[in-house]
This record gives sequence, C-alpha cells and structure tokens, in this order.
Amino acid sequence: MKRLSLIDSAFLMLESRETPMHVGGFNLFTLPEGADEQEFLHGLADGMRTSDKLQSPFGDKLKVGRLGMLGPLYWEEDTSLDLEYHIRHSALPKPGRFRELFALVSRLHGTLLDRNRPLWELHLIEGLQNRQFAVYSKFHHAAIDGVRSIHLTQSMYSNDPNERIHDSPLSITARERYLAAIGGQPPSEQELRNVAEALKSTFDSSAHLLGALRKYMGAWTGSGGPLVVPWQNVPQSTINTKVDGARRFVAQSWPFARIRAVGKALDGTFNDAVLAMSAGALRRFLLNHGELPRESLKAMVPVSLRRPGDMDSSNAVGAISADLATNIADPVKRLQAIKASMEAGKAMFKDLSTTEASVFLQLMQLPGLVLMPLGLGTRFPPYSTVISNVPGPRQPMYWNGAKLEGIYPASIVTEGIAMNITLVTYDQQVDFGIMACRRSLPQVQRFIDYLEDSLVELEDAVGISSQPARKATAGAKARSKHAAKSKPTAKPKLKAKAKTKAKAKTKVKAKVKAKVKANPKAKTKTKTKTKVKAKAKTGTKTRAAVTRSSKAKARPKARPKTASSR
Repeated sequence: MKRLSLIDSAFLMLESRETPMHVGGFNLFTLPEGADEQEFLHGLADGMRTSDKLQSPFGDKLKVGRLGMLGPLYWEEDTSLDLEYHIRHSALPKPGRFRELFALVSRLHGTLLDRNRPLWELHLIEGLQNRQFAVYSKFHHAAIDGVRSIHLTQSMYSNDPNERIHDSPLSITARERYLAAIGGQPPSEQELRNVAEALKSTFDSSAHLLGALRKYMGAWTGSGGPLVVPWQNVPQSTINTKVDGARRFVAQSWPFARIRAVGKALDGTFNDAVLAMSAGALRRFLLNHGELPRESLKAMVPVSLRRPGDMDSSNAVGAISADLATNIADPVKRLQAIKASMEAGKAMFKDLSTTEASVFLQLMQLPGLVLMPLGLGTRFPPYSTVISNVPGPRQPMYWNGAKLEGIYPASIVTEGIAMNITLVTYDQQVDFGIMACRRSLPQVQRFIDYLEDSLVELEDAVGISSQPARKATAGAKARSKHAAKSKPTAKPKLKAKAKTKAKAKTKVKAKVKAKVKANPKAKTKTKTKTKVKAKAKTGTKTRAAVTRSSKAKARPKARPKTASSR
C-alpha cells in the first residue's frame, strides 16, 4: 500500500457532487487510411482490456482507514478490477460535429468517479465527421496531475505512423518502454533521490523556507511589490460564484508560433503571452456582462515540480499567483504587468528544493481547507480563475497508425472559481480546453472568440504583421465552408476588409460633395426627389400595415387548452 500525501488527500476531502475533483480531456484522432472505424476502435479497446499487470493508477483503488476521510488514506491493489467498466465505447449522435462532442464531454466530466473502484475512466468515441474519433479520459486529481497525464498519453502513442503497439498502453510494460525511450529514471532511483533531497541540511532548508515565507507575508502587508498571493485583494465577479455539478466544455487550437511571437516581441515568455491572451479575453467577457471589477483579476498558474523522467503517480505541482492586470486597458502594459507578477512569483520558489516547495505550498493552502468545507469559497476566493499550461509532445504522434490531431484538456471547477483555462502545447499548435459551470457561465462558448480577439489585439499592439496569414486562412475556410472541420481551430478576425470599405465609402461621399458644390441646383432637386420617394414609400408601408392588421383581426385567437379539451 502507498500512503497519499496531504495535497493528494485534500482533493478527496474537498470533493462533492457540485465539485468533482477529476482531470482529463479528449484526444482527437484521424483513422488510418482504409481502416474500418468500428473494427479499429474495437481492436484498441480489446488491446487495452488485455493486461495482467497495470501501471499506477490504473490498478489501484482507495483504502480508507478507521478515521475515515479525516485519517490517513492509502492506495491498494484492486484484486477484482473490471476493465470492461473502466474502458467504454460510445457513439455521437448525427451529424457528429464538435458541438455534439463537446456536449458529451461536458456530461461525462460532470459525473463523479466511483470510489469503490480505481478512480479513472476511458471512453472511445466514434461517429465524428472526417473519419475521426476521440478518446475522452478522466482521472481523479488525487491519483494524477496534468504532467503525469501527458506522460501517460505519450506512453500510449508513437511518433512512427507505421508502428503497431501490441501490449496494453495501461500496462507496466508500456511504462518501462516509455521510460527507456525518454531516458527516464526507474522509480526506485527517483524515490531514493527524493529521500536524499529531504535529508538535506536542516539549516539550509529552514533558511530557504523562512525566506519564502517572509516574501509571502510581505505581499500580504503590501510590501511585496508585484508579488501576488492567494486570497489577497481578489475581486468579486461573475466567475467567482457558486457552482453545481453540471459542466460546459469548449475547446480550440491556435498556432504555437502566433502566441510565442507576441511574448518574444515584449521580451516575455510563451507563458506570459498565454496569460496576457487569457487576461484580455476575461476582460472582454466581463465587460460584455457589465461586471468588470475595478481591481485586477488574479489567477492561479500551476507549475510542475517534476524532474525529467519522473513518472510517479502522485501530484508534483506548485502554484504561482499571477496578477492578470484586467484593470489595464492597454494590452502591452497589461502583458508587462503580468510578466512582472510572474517573475516575482518564480523568485519566491527559486531557492526551494522540490520537497521545500511542497511544504511551502501546503502551508499556503491551509486557509482553503478551512474556508471550502464551511461554504465560504465564493465569499473569499483564493483566485479569480486557474490558467494552466501543460507541455505536450513536440512532434506528431500516432496510435497504431491513427494520427493524433489534438490534445484538449478538461480540468476542475471549484466553489468560487467557475471557470478553468487549461492548454496543452502539441506539435506546432496550442490546444485550449475551457471548463465552466453550466449554470453560472452558460455562454462560455463566446470566450473562444474573445481569446482570438485578445490575441489579435496583442499582435496589433506589438506590430506583428500576421494579417496575410489570417487572410489566407480565412480564404481557405471560405472555399470549403460546407466541409466539416477536422480540428476545432480558431477563426481568424479580418480587419483589412472593414478598412477598405470605410475608405471606399469616404471616397464616394467626397465625390458627391464635390458635385453638389459645383452645381447647387442639383442639390435642391435631389432633396425634392428624396422627399417624394420617402412619401411614396411611407404610403405603401402604411397600406401594407393596415392590410396586415385587418388580416390579424379576422384570424380567430388560439384558445388555451383546458383539462377537458386535452
């Protein structure tokens, strides 16, 4: 048996019907050429179900001690594992668009995992257009974090379209093959390194922790500069509200190069640009609801504490609080404020080891363990939202010949934080997954448009000339507007046409004015002619309205149904 850490246990203790604590998402594939959809998917399902020794967390279930959820929790092997239950096969209703896929993912993500079984599910989804299929997965956050889930994804796939993997991707064999491919360390060495790290000089560890805590308290007292900490000056907004168990999920892809170029132009990172893009979208979203607070929104930005090759199933995630500068209208100044905030957050963790950072984060989360069970999450939210960037494979991947088109993450919505923004960088693209509470934010699909608007605003502000690329994309879409999309890709915004029309209109007006100046009589004639036409039109309109009105009176009114008439 393996004991859960405090952070892992917290995900189980804080879970309720309204706030499921699982993470996941869907991977989008295109079938190999000539493959039959049902036969291919049945083959994948059968391959996953035929495995004797499963890697963690697939074969482990939760064991609760005598003190229940208040005592220590453990993972133990499930000796009666039913893979038919965990690996399911679903079909979308026609016409099999992304709309239907998002609706299915929303429903699946809103249901709790069965705690009497290993805390995971995989759904093979057929019926998509363009010979595509999807694989939706969900894992309890107590068993896995975002980076570990990407490791699992990569261990299932290959960068060779001709390779056929015969052993189950859930097996220990698949895990060992993947570790060998990436040069990872065996778990035993990883554990030994963690133990050695924990036994470092007590004085050094204490000094580093005290230094981080001093910075943390300084931010609370207002002397921390751009450093942001949880629960400090987090404004109330429509995003920070009560949630129920129903979810709404939307997803979209953007070219990696577009977002990276914005960060580079302002000496920032790719992550700074992602945060600025998201901040601009949140600002537009709240402005359109008439609810933009005067104070800036704050975001939790998870950062991985894993080292390369670490395949341990427990959570190894840190968190930086970022100021999203949503109270700043200028997109460049907004990005610069976000950059300063992120640099201050990173500096706080700079000298901490993995173990020290873990201890520090547990101390930071203590207020949440008190506020959440008391139902005070909406009154005192630690952040406005969560924005997480998970690095994925940087080359095209295949699953027994089926090409992986995108990795769209679906994460957690909690009390007081009704929207979660998570993205995965895959190949040459960035795949966003937006998860929201269905009741609190029913129109979250508009947020996708706001993300594109925000990116265009940033590009224009820094002088990036990407207009030709946007035009080319739009042209390609126009030529195939009746064809189904093969990937949920952001629709580019075109501004050039609007400007051209405006110029043309100005030229026409100027021409008319010039003619009028040259011939004043023509102006009088034109006015008279216009008045006559308007009068004639008004008369016609009035007669038509009278006719419609008389017809409406002649039509008998519908009677309300009574119990007897039914």
